[in-house]
Amino acid sequence: MVHYYKVNCVRDNLRLIREFVTVVLRNLSLSEIEVNQLVLAVDEICSNLIIYSHNCNPDYFLEINIEDQAGKILFEIIDQDANFFDISEYQEPKISNIIKERRKGGVGLMLVNRIMDTVEVSVEDHQNIWRMTKKIAKK
Repeated sequence: MVHYYKVNCVRDNLRLIREFVTVVLRNLSLSEIEVNQLVLAVDEICSNLIIYSHNCNPDYFLEINIEDQAGKILFEIIDQDANFFDISEYQEPKISNIIKERRKGGVGLMLVNRIMDTVEVSVEDHQNIWRMTKKIAKK
């Protein structure tokens, strides 16, 4: 089953996205820790897109799809009209540099990569599509 949610790019909608993801994942009988990790990963991507790619412009939208597949969960975040992010060129920051420079951000994508089993970004029909998967054990 695919669970679908669409929101405009307003910062306040990040709370609604987290609530949507939480409800879907709790229905999959995941542990609270797994739910929280996956909500964090989706929130990080959506936050970056809403805040940095679209500057909180409500004229833009994100679509979030969550699909329970055999042994894994597929998350798709579909972003229309944003600049393409080439994840293959992403260089993970060194934690020591972030601490030394007292930066407040810069670890979101690193966390996403550590939480998810796969993270891919593609362009299809003039849309950026973030696809992330997480293997799950059936209970």
